[in-house]
Amino acid sequence: MTVRRPTVVAGTLLALLLLAGSATATRTSAPSMTPSGPGSPLQLVSFDSCADALAELRATTAAAVRPWGLPTGGPMLQHRTAVDSPAATADLADSMSAEQHSVTNSYQPGVDEPDLVKTDGRRIITINQGVLRVVDPATNRFTGRLNISGPSHWGQYDLLLHGDHALVLTDAAPMVRPASDVAREETASEPARTSFRPEPVTARLLLVDLSGPPQVISTYEINGRTLDARQTGSTVRVVVQSYPRVTFPELPATADEAARQEANRATVAAAGIEAWLPAYEWTAGAEHGSDRVACDRLSRPHTGTGSAMLTVLSFDLTADRLTDGDPVSVAADADTVYSTGDSLYLASWRQLEEPPTPGRWPDQIGTSVTDIYQFDTTATGRPRYVAAGTVPGRLINQYALSQWQGHLRVATTTVGRDERGSESGVHVLRRQGAVLALTGAVTGLGPGEQIYSVRYLGDTAYVVTFRRTDPLYALDLSDHAAPRVTGELKITGYSAYLHPVAEGRLLGIGQEADLDGRIQGLQVSLFDVRDPAQPLRLDRWHRPHAWSAAEHDPHAFQYDASTGLLAVPVNAGLRLLRVSGDTLTDQGEVTHPDAGISRSLLVGDTLWTVSDAGLRATDPTTGQSLAWLPNS
Repeated sequence: MTVRRPTVVAGTLLALLLLAGSATATRTSAPSMTPSGPGSPLQLVSFDSCADALAELRATTAAAVRPWGLPTGGPMLQHRTAVDSPAATADLADSMSAEQHSVTNSYQPGVDEPDLVKTDGRRIITINQGVLRVVDPATNRFTGRLNISGPSHWGQYDLLLHGDHALVLTDAAPMVRPASDVAREETASEPARTSFRPEPVTARLLLVDLSGPPQVISTYEINGRTLDARQTGSTVRVVVQSYPRVTFPELPATADEAARQEANRATVAAAGIEAWLPAYEWTAGAEHGSDRVACDRLSRPHTGTGSAMLTVLSFDLTADRLTDGDPVSVAADADTVYSTGDSLYLASWRQLEEPPTPGRWPDQIGTSVTDIYQFDTTATGRPRYVAAGTVPGRLINQYALSQWQGHLRVATTTVGRDERGSESGVHVLRRQGAVLALTGAVTGLGPGEQIYSVRYLGDTAYVVTFRRTDPLYALDLSDHAAPRVTGELKITGYSAYLHPVAEGRLLGIGQEADLDGRIQGLQVSLFDVRDPAQPLRLDRWHRPHAWSAAEHDPHAFQYDASTGLLAVPVNAGLRLLRVSGDTLTDQGEVTHPDAGISRSLLVGDTLWTVSDAGLRATDPTTGQSLAWLPNS
């Protein structure tokens, strides 16, 4: 077989997947290490031709196919040997107090994230069950309504906003169980094993003009589902995930699994390149365009070709149309996106085929790694691929990543073959040419535990690990070559989300637990982190048997630095707490009729809450309801 030499792609993007979850902390300095795993440094490479791409996609998909179809949602990579060997607390507090209205609780200041409600202070825009509504907060009334759902639409709708344009992101087509599967079960003498194969999903974007009555002025549809999006200024990057569109044959219920798998592989072998390359179409008034991602816009990680696709689209919200999105695709699966505005990072989990080489990474005990790809997004249009690297272990979410002073900090958990052999750490990378090279690491955090939350504040990091108790670690990252643990606080329970507040304090939202690690209900903790050697818990609010959406969705968390108001969904209601000095004070609850509150926002001195039932305006100092706007 002829082995080709990969060519590095300079203008494409890549993909990912992740997981989550430490020994006495160990500081490591390794300025000469290249954390790219076995073989040559990690990179993106192009295919030589469409025929070459099709051959590899067929081979990878055929290897992944099962008697009952293709698994979805997991990595399907055909690995091979390579041919070629944030902002500080003060900044966050200032950005909140300077606004006359709150903004979506996004991770990176200046980089917006999609959510189901947006405001610019003049109006509130919500999207709920396929209906976009516009509210005038000055008069407490609806001023616009637009039904944008179709009969096949499902799932969550999200919004991004710039000027008089809103971008709606959603997916179309449900998960359908083939009727023939049900019929086989009813007629077969023995129950037939059936599969829930996903019908083709379409990511759908709608550009809505809000200058008058809201109206859709442009649409965009592409094969796949919306994975995530980020907005900097008027530029939006949308990441779409897609799987092969292959229709497998339906065999008699008597067919055995070997016959089914062979038939499925034959179907894959006969599929054309269109089964993998996403097709898209757009409209703008009477104009219409359609195409498919071209082979020269497709790349792959040099570690192997995947059967799934990740496509990145770029749009300018000042334009009056979405056009083709300038798409680029990578043959890999994905799960996490992190953006700083000038850089876009994609991080992919990869299972190692062989045990890690001793000494390759400090205290590497796990069997998986996270590949990280950096793209330059300072210019509009397609991001430009600049570097890649690898760290041991796996991420929990985008909060595990942080760019600071030209370095990328990455918090991961490594898990050995015995899950109790897990440990966590923070790895510091710096771009050296086309490689994200390891400059230092601190490992050994939380032996036998996994990471539950991470927060970076300038040159300091706070990491929560948990299995039975909750160690909150304070880390000094000021020396990129020698990061170190400065302090540790052990308490029961854990914080699933950490949020900075003024004067060296930190809020934690999570669950209380007993000494055996059994959860005991929602707790909000106020930490004092002014002394990095001795973090303390100053106060806490606990509600037995309760939970909060903010534990897993930071967009549900609302904190106003100017007043100390903390609004957190608790079960179906919204709890109002006040952070003042070293104390947390309960100031009551906001409720909606027959619906759970999902979001809250501030416009001027008024607290607005959002649910499936409608919106309520509340005086946050007294808890008095000022207006109720039902969605019906």
